[in-house]
Amino acid sequence: MTRFQARFATTDEIGHWDKHVTANPNGGNLLQSEAFAAVKRNFGWEVRYLVLEPGGAASGDTAQASYNLVLEKSFPLLGRFWYLIKGPDVADVTEVPAALEAIKGLVVRERLGVFAVKVEPDIIDSEEARGVLGAAGFVKVPNLQPNDSTAILDIAPEPRLVLKSLHSRGRNAVRRAEREGVEVVEAEPTLANYRTMHALMTGTLNAKSNTGARVRGFEYYRQFWTEFTSRGQGRLYFVYENGRPSVGAFVINYGRKGTYKDGGSLQKRAQYGDSHLIQWTAINHMKDLGCIEYDFCGTPPADRLKDTSHPFHGLGLFKTSFTKTVTDFVGCWDYVIDPLRYRAWTTAGERVARQLYTRRTGQQFY
Repeated sequence: MTRFQARFATTDEIGHWDKHVTANPNGGNLLQSEAFAAVKRNFGWEVRYLVLEPGGAASGDTAQASYNLVLEKSFPLLGRFWYLIKGPDVADVTEVPAALEAIKGLVVRERLGVFAVKVEPDIIDSEEARGVLGAAGFVKVPNLQPNDSTAILDIAPEPRLVLKSLHSRGRNAVRRAEREGVEVVEAEPTLANYRTMHALMTGTLNAKSNTGARVRGFEYYRQFWTEFTSRGQGRLYFVYENGRPSVGAFVINYGRKGTYKDGGSLQKRAQYGDSHLIQWTAINHMKDLGCIEYDFCGTPPADRLKDTSHPFHGLGLFKTSFTKTVTDFVGCWDYVIDPLRYRAWTTAGERVARQLYTRRTGQQFY
C-alpha cells in the first residue's frame, strides 16, 4: 500500500510549478496551474502549494510525487477550510485515502487549524471507487466543477484519423462549414475582444436560462483569460458573420491536455457548422502544441445524456457530436479532520459563508 508524506513546496518548486503539475500521475489540471492560482488569489482565496511524496515504511512501490494546488479560506471560530481543487492527482483511487492521511498529518504537525479538506480527484467514477472513498470516511458532497462529467476526445492520432473518429454529426458539420467557407480567426487577447467574448457567453446563457449555470462577472474572466494567454496557455477564437463575432471559444493548453473552457454564440446565425469548425480548429492547434486529449468541459452524466430535462442536455448533444462517450469522475468529497467543526460547517457555516461572500463581492464562492 502506498503511503505519502505531505509538505509545502519549496520556493524553487513554486517557481517551476506548471512543470511539476503537468508531470503528475494524471498530467495535472488547468485548475491546479500557476495561472489559476493567480486568479483565485485575487478572488477571496489564500493559495498553498502542496507536495505529496511517496514514503513511509510500507512504501516500496513506484508511486510518484504529486504537486497539488490548495485553496484556503479562514472562518471565525471554525478555522481553516482547504479545497484541493481537482486533486489529489494520484494514479489510483486507492491512493486517495493515503494522500489525505498525509495531509492530515501535515495539518496536525504544523498546527494549521484545518477542519476539513474538499477533494475532487480526476478518478473515473465507479461503485468500487465510491466504495473506497466511503469506507475511508470521505463524505460525498455536490460537485462543483463543470467537467466532473465531460466529453474527452483522443487527439493523439493524425488529424485525418481524429476527424474520422468523430460522431457523424460532428464530422459532417465540420466538413460542411469548411465547404461553405466558414472562417475561424484566432483573436488577439485584447480588452475589446474579451468584452465581446463575455457578451457572447452572457447572451448564450440568457437564451438558455434553464441550464442553472451562471456567467461570472467580466473582471473575473478578464483576469482568467489574461493569466492563461500571458503564459502561452490560452487562445481565443471567433467566427464572424456579417462583420461581427457570432461564435467564440476560449481554449487552454495545459501539459498534454487541451480544454474548451468557455464558449458563447449569437442565437440566430446563418452559417451552418460554425460552432463545430471553431472546435475543430482549436483541436488541431492543441495537437500542434503537444496535447493528446481534448476536454469539452461539461456534459450531463453518462446515465442522463438523453434526459431532455437535464439543464446541460443541449450542451451534451453538441459535445458528444465529437466524441461518443461521456466520462464521469467521482466528483467532490469532503475529508473531515475535526468532526465537531465540520458539523457546524455543514449545518450552517458553509451556507452563511457563501451567502455573505456573494452578497459582498457579487462573485461565486467557489
